[in-house]
Amino acid sequence: MPLAEAWDSGASAWTPKERQDYANDLGDPRDLVAVSAKSNRSKADRDPSQWLPPAAGYRCTYVTDWIADKTRWCLDIDTAEQTALTSTLADCPDTVITVTTAR
Repeated sequence: MPLAEAWDSGASAWTPKERQDYANDLGDPRDLVAVSAKSNRSKADRDPSQWLPPAAGYRCTYVTDWIADKTRWCLDIDTAEQTALTSTLADCPDTVITVTTAR
């Protein structure tokens, strides 16, 4: 998740230490995913209501990782984001998301 999205979703109220912990979180293997520069630029700081991976086969993983990160850090999900996540998850039957909270 882009740092700007985390900021807009509640990280703006965190302490500097909490923001640093979030930005450097290696406690969940879903947190950092290597992608091409082109893919990262196309995503920019958009949430799933504005951008999903072009590879349809990766979208379930992308949105479940997104939800796990939001849950792990107690970040808000806005209405448009919720709609996009719900719509995408409709194509991901029987998906279980396991999360260990960070805060």
